[in-house]
Formats: sequence, structure tokens, C-alpha cells
Amino acid sequence: MALSESQIPPDAQHYLVCGTEDCKKNCQFYCNDCHQPMCEQCRDEHQKNKKTMNHELVPYKQRKRQLPMQKCKIHPTKDIDLLCEECQIPLCSKCATTKEHRGHVFTDLEMVFTEKCSSCNAEITKIRSYFEPTSQDLKQEIARDVTEIKKIMEGIRKSVKAESEALKNLVDTVTSDKMEQVDKIEQSLLETLNGQNQEIYDYINYLTDLVRTFYGYLSPSNIEQLTFAFKSENLIIRPIPETSKPVPPIFTAGQYSKENVAKLLGRITVPNIKPENRKIKSMETVPIQLKPTGKQRKQEIEKSDVKQTLSLSSSVTKVREYTVPGVDDVYHISLGKSGRLWVSDGDGNLVQTDLQGNRLQKIQTSGQDEGYHTYTQDGDLIYTDEHNKVINRITPDSTITEFIKTGVWGPISVHCSHINGDILVGMLKKKNPSKVTRYNKTGTEIQNIQRGNKGQPLYSYPQFITENINGDVCVSDHYSGVVVVDKSGQHRFSYTGQGSWFRPYGICTDVLGHILVCDTYIDTVHLLDQDGRFLSLLLTQQQGIKYSRSVCVDDENNLWVGQLDNNTVKVYKYLQ
Repeated sequence: MALSESQIPPDAQHYLVCGTEDCKKNCQFYCNDCHQPMCEQCRDEHQKNKKTMNHELVPYKQRKRQLPMQKCKIHPTKDIDLLCEECQIPLCSKCATTKEHRGHVFTDLEMVFTEKCSSCNAEITKIRSYFEPTSQDLKQEIARDVTEIKKIMEGIRKSVKAESEALKNLVDTVTSDKMEQVDKIEQSLLETLNGQNQEIYDYINYLTDLVRTFYGYLSPSNIEQLTFAFKSENLIIRPIPETSKPVPPIFTAGQYSKENVAKLLGRITVPNIKPENRKIKSMETVPIQLKPTGKQRKQEIEKSDVKQTLSLSSSVTKVREYTVPGVDDVYHISLGKSGRLWVSDGDGNLVQTDLQGNRLQKIQTSGQDEGYHTYTQDGDLIYTDEHNKVINRITPDSTITEFIKTGVWGPISVHCSHINGDILVGMLKKKNPSKVTRYNKTGTEIQNIQRGNKGQPLYSYPQFITENINGDVCVSDHYSGVVVVDKSGQHRFSYTGQGSWFRPYGICTDVLGHILVCDTYIDTVHLLDQDGRFLSLLLTQQQGIKYSRSVCVDDENNLWVGQLDNNTVKVYKYLQ
């Protein structure tokens, strides 16, 4: 049973089925009178029915929102279905006849409700696709700045400590020099004092001897000798030797302050510069491996050199535009090495053209709006035939041969690996989960990818398929989103858009590992990194894109975009 409008959340990740009883087909249209989603077949029957032939049937995205049923509080039997333009209040038809609203203008509340819902969804889309991811980018940038500031401040701390240690070492050196000076002064003064002390010591000994001599003359029997002694100069007392009091050194404390020391240790200043505002991206830009042969290894080295010099450009620029004769739409593009391309539309027309717009070949196929053709490493084109369950090969001389038989499985999408030449094919079978099968260059089946790590089906409708530079198999599934598995078939991630409904179509990858995918719901090209993180809406209607359906990247790293409702291919430069 189809979901009602009230049951569908604004960020729902599902697809609608037809609302007609017992019909399980995908919903593409909507009856604004019945408020019912419909498939193409049920729409046609609805228009043929005499009772409903005048109903307004529109593409689902252009539907009118069904007004929630709400009873009037004043007139409980009446539904609120009008808006008074004067009073700006919702009311029922009976309220509109009262004198309070006499002469006022009334609007269908359902129409107002539809407009408001559209506006809300548009704002939600802007928030999810631009404001939220941009804010997350700023958050990550601030986190990087925090790490950088901590690193810088730790460096300043180390510098201050180094200056302090240097100053301490200098102080120790000066202190040692001053101590040595003090020691020398002390030694000189002590030598002088010791000399004086020795003189006084000798003089005291002299006085002791002189006293002893005088005592010897005191004997009465030596009167003559005593008389003679007083006449002798040896008995005259020598004067006391002169000594001097030493002058000690004086220590004068150094004249310094905390400010002096701070100057010695350098300065920490914050430059008087106005902080630079962080750059915010414009909404307009919101974008099994075998051992390689010598030739492949050379190509990988060249690609590696390119990767080191390439980055996302700040803006996307249209550089060329081609018109492809013989097709009505451009649902898928295969670019060859010889300056030729194959383009398919939704009516099974597969056309080869050169870059001057000259049609070289046209084939009628059973393919429709899938990525059902691709170039091989040998320069041949291969394309799927779901009806006959085969994959055909077209050689450069325009010879068509049967290449691979797929048995009971119907092939709808195909891609040739640039890494090893393997053929990746998206397959369908009734009452079975869809799968991706890997064939080698010769067409031998070597791998089947069908279920996830927990046994769940991975694919519903593998409409387009490609391979990333790391060997990941990237599938654009119209109902399951972008489903990515590694080269061994293990599910890595699924991408289901930025909060609004997401309807992926064409998908490709570039030399930097980006994943680029068309979103037919909001008519944009999403840019992801190789881990499925949303980077930006790379292309929007502001870049001249309308109904984008297919994307591919050429050897010059330009993005080719095909559209619905015209046979024009536009080429953009988005890497620098």
C-alpha cells in the first residue's frame, strides 16, 4: 500500500510505489485531485476514465501537498479549508460567511499549504546540502586550528624555558667569576695581615729578650756592667712596628627588576592584526586489483604525479559544449581514446560521434535510461542487451559480435575496469535480489556481488556502475542510493543524499578518487570523497544544468554532463 503524504518524513530515504490497489510499480506521477501517487500505466488509465479524465496529473515532484484534515472548532462538522487573506487565519467555509469576514478575500488553504511545504522543503534542502556540511567543515577547521594553536603555544613554552635556562647558566657564570674575585681579594688582605702579625710576633720576642737582659743587669755585683750597659745603644728600646687596618671590599647589590629580567627572557606579543574570516564555499559549487603490467604501472605513476598537482577548484567553469545528432536525450556517455564518444538516450538509440558533432554510427538497442555501454582497454565498445541476455562487442571497424552470454540474468549496466580490464555488469532477475557480476577480459565469470556482510541484498536496480581508483565498485541504484563495495565484494558504505529524497542516476569517479553522481530529485551533481563523505553540490541549475542524467571524466580531468530533454553534452572544468 502506498504511503500517504502525512506518513512521509521530509528526509525519508525510500521510494514510493503506485497508490493504485494491487499495483506495486514505482511511482512517477501524482493526481492532485485524488491525492494519489501513480505509475505511468495507472496514470494513462486514470486519464482515460471518464470520471477522472479532467483530473490534474503532474510529475510527482510537482504535486500539491494534501491538506491535513482538521475540523473547525466553531463548526465541528466542517473542515478547515480556507485562508482569510485579511486576517491571515485558517477557517471553514461557514466561518467565511460570518460578518467578521464579510468582504474579505479567501484563498484555497490547500494551495497555500502546498506552497509553504515546497518552501520548507527547499529550505531543508539548502540546510542539508549547504549549511550543515559547510558548518561541519568549519567545525573541522576550528578543530584543526585548536590543534595548531596548542602546538604553537607549546613551542612558545619551550622557547621561554630555553631562554630561562640560558639566563640561569649566564647567572651561574657571572656568580662564579665574582666568587673568584672575592677569593683573590680575601687572599691579598689576609697575606697583608699575616705579614703584620709576623712583625708584631717578632717584636714581642725582641721585647722578651730585652727584658731578660735588663733582669741580668739588676745584680749588685755587676754594677760596672750595668753602668756600661746604659751607655750601649743595644739597650735602647726600638719603637713598636707600624701596622695598618685593612680596608675590606664592599658589595653593592645589582640594580635590576622583574621588568629587566622579563626583557632578558624575550617578549610574548599578539600581533595587532585583524583576524581573517574563514572562507566559506559558495552554494554554487556545492560538489580486485591484479599486479599491474609495465604499461599499467607507467600509467599509475603518471596518474600519481597528476594527483599531487590537482585539487578542487574554487569554482566550476564550462569549457565546451557538444550537440549529438541522432539522440533525444543523453542518458549515458562513453569516451574513447580516439576523440570519439558513444551516447545513448532513453529510446534505445546508441550513437557514435566525433568531437565536431559528426555522426559516425547509429545502433538500435534494447537499452533505455541505464549505463549500458562502456569502452574496453582494447578500444572496443561493449553494450548490454537485457532482452536477449547478452553483452555485445563493437570493434573499431564497426563489426558487432556476441561477447558474453549472461544466462537467466538480464544485464542492464556495464563498466570496464581501468585497473585490470575486468568487466563489471549490473544484473536483474525476477524474484531475486539484483547483483553485480565481474568477468575477466575474456568474458569468464570470476565474481558475484549480491549481498552485504549480514546477508542483506545490496542492490534493487543497479542502473549505473563504475570503479574507483582504489578498486571500489560504485553502483548508482535508483532506489538504494550509491552503493559501494571493495574489490573483494565487501560492503563499504551507502550514500543516500543529504536529508532530502535522493534519486541517483549517472555516476563516475576521477583521478583523485572523488565520486560524482547525478541527483534527479533536486537536479544537481553531488561530489563525494572515496569514503562516501559529502563534499559539495558540484553542479546546480545555476551552472546551466537542467535534468542532469549522465556524468563522466575525460583524460584531461574535465567533467562531461548529459541531460534529459536535449541532445547537448556540456563539459566543465572543476579541478585545478
